[in-house]
Amino acid sequence: MTGQPYAVRFSASAAKVLDTLPEHVEDSVWDVLDAAAADPWGFGQWNTEDIEGEDVRYASVGQLSLTYWVNRPLRRLTVLNIVWLG
Repeated sequence: MTGQPYAVRFSASAAKVLDTLPEHVEDSVWDVLDAAAADPWGFGQWNTEDIEGEDVRYASVGQLSLTYWVNRPLRRLTVLNIVWLG
């Protein structure tokens, strides 16, 4: 991918979860999102059987999982869900 990284936004529910996470987990969320913003399709497709859903992705690292939507025209990632099993 060339150009600037995608901007990151949070859904209301994901923002609430982010506010409740311990600081070290929040740092991990931002690390994962930095990688996703640089290469939005570098993480797996949420549902590989949905040919029209290629822009809904999930990033999973250890006990942390993020689901995000790639808005191509606006060059944004919208975080839909954050799950931390800790």
